[in-house]
Amino acid sequence: MAIEHKFITDSILKYNISVFLEESLEKAGFSRVDIQKTPMITRITVYVLNPGRVIGKGGRTIDALTESVRTKFGMQNPQISIMGIDNKMLEPLLVAKDIAQKLERGINFRKIVQGTLRSIIENGGAIGAEIIIGGKLAAKNAKAKSMKKRVGYIPKSGHIVDLVREDHATALTKYGTIGIKVRIVPPGTVFPGSDMKKIAMPKSIMHS
Repeated sequence: MAIEHKFITDSILKYNISVFLEESLEKAGFSRVDIQKTPMITRITVYVLNPGRVIGKGGRTIDALTESVRTKFGMQNPQISIMGIDNKMLEPLLVAKDIAQKLERGINFRKIVQGTLRSIIENGGAIGAEIIIGGKLAAKNAKAKSMKKRVGYIPKSGHIVDLVREDHATALTKYGTIGIKVRIVPPGTVFPGSDMKKIAMPKSIMHS
């Protein structure tokens, strides 16, 4: 029970740190964070679109961020590294937020999903991508519904699902709230026993 309690506690801590960093670094294009906790230090690697904005002149901004993490979460020796993002179309959180913004502007959801999947595969080079959106997708009095579209290879079970990047966002449209989940398999990912074939984009989006 002690080991299970520690695992749960560590998971909650990592989640809370991730939420804090996402809120603090939104203007820098926060995408994701990798946290490795050891008995001596906690290594925190943050992926953002604009690393310079996080580091700041002379490193003052990142020093202040490190101090905030140390005091807020009671860490003895947090070490934060900032990594730039090569292609934002391979970052599920950024893709989901972009979809949310387009939905809030009133762009047709089928057009958004089709265009986004095409960009993830063709511009990002992803092996697979899946977008799920659910909520009030149509007129004000219409029932809530969901749509899921997948292109390429996305594993659904087993330990290999850990190789899939996943995140979500929420759109607040004039018809209601819409949830967006994005799952991406980045290029170069190797799945045991799988035969990767060239990905063909569908011509149209269908409900599923």
